[in-house]
Amino acid sequence: MVPRVRMPRGLTRATVVVVALAVLAGCGSSTKTSSTAHASTSLAFNPYPNPAPSSCPATVLDTLGRVVARVYHEGISSERTVVAKREIASSLPLRRAVEAGDPAATTAVAKTLVAAGQLTNLRVVRGGQTLADVGGAALTPLQGTLKDAKGAAIATYTTSVWADEGFVAESEGVGEGFVALRANGASVGGSLALPPGSLPDEGTLTFKGVRYQYTSFAGEAFPSGALRVYLLKPVSAARAFCGATTDDTVFNTLSRVARLIYAGESGSRTQPQVRRVQRNVALLEAVARRDPAATLAAVRVLLNQHIVRLRVSTEGQLLADDGGPYVLAPVTAPLRLQGRTIGSFVLSIQDDEGYKRLAGRLAGLDVLMYMNVNGHQQLVKNSLGAAPGNVPASGSYSYRGKKFRVLTLDARAFPSGPLTIRVLIPVPYA
Repeated sequence: MVPRVRMPRGLTRATVVVVALAVLAGCGSSTKTSSTAHASTSLAFNPYPNPAPSSCPATVLDTLGRVVARVYHEGISSERTVVAKREIASSLPLRRAVEAGDPAATTAVAKTLVAAGQLTNLRVVRGGQTLADVGGAALTPLQGTLKDAKGAAIATYTTSVWADEGFVAESEGVGEGFVALRANGASVGGSLALPPGSLPDEGTLTFKGVRYQYTSFAGEAFPSGALRVYLLKPVSAARAFCGATTDDTVFNTLSRVARLIYAGESGSRTQPQVRRVQRNVALLEAVARRDPAATLAAVRVLLNQHIVRLRVSTEGQLLADDGGPYVLAPVTAPLRLQGRTIGSFVLSIQDDEGYKRLAGRLAGLDVLMYMNVNGHQQLVKNSLGAAPGNVPASGSYSYRGKKFRVLTLDARAFPSGPLTIRVLIPVPYA
């Protein structure tokens, strides 16, 4: 997860919601793609038709706003939306409830589907009658048709994968600012409550004694209706990214985003998985017996939720190590039974493919990863394309007519050792 920003005094939220970036890319990468697949695809809409920003803080917000727009776009067309529609279409209980015209049964099934976590809302309508309407305030409505076993339409539905609360939490994390969802001159969905009234699409404002730079783009509320997504950042904080040129400012801003995405993989997001491993009775008993086969069996069960690799040892003896081949951001913790330490483990919740996909989808950045193999830097992950050649640690780089600036992250491979990540920031950034 990209960490949430800390609210300054006077800008508190009733509930601090922890939303993982894993919902955007999955923990690790459940669907492997070609290592040469290009990640930096453009958005299907242009949220920023305005002229280039005229000041450094405006450039920072314009850049971060484009990143937040990509987060928003995950609710329009992404793996998440494909999965949500598939869950709805394949639900036999939902089809039967709709065919029976039973609102209670349809609502019960809709609640089950929402509770499973692949979608946040579901409204089902048949012949003008609403059979179910489950979920709270949300964005990015998705329309679809329910069909019977023969393929005939039996109802329409509207769903979403972005609850207001989740979108705001994720966007504030990746943008390190504040998000206000506004419709008809007022804040909605529990987002930052700015004073009511009209607000230009971009500019500056003073709120509770703090001067903010802001930008915005058009969105859509669930189940329908226009709104705007505003991203705000204190002018003083935005100036921290200012460079000698506009390109320098954009580079500094996106470098921060790239670092945040990586840092989130070894921070607070890992702790629920650490606790899950430490409380697994089968694993604890296997380690206490120093039983490699039983330890491996327990490890493989634990790998089914978010953990992409898990390595377990006791007193210098490796008992089990299973998971993906190229894994990053390892976290080490002890195993205890009846008050005494019986071993330790190393886990990761993200692999190289997952980071590559997140950087590409959320920020439009290409990524190359290198590991030290027998004293040589070996390219193990590449979103750019075939034969990237010698990519410098910093400065300018060109590939097939496209220009980039290079950021190098000194990361950690699994279970230890260096992992070099070259992040390629396109010039110009769009």
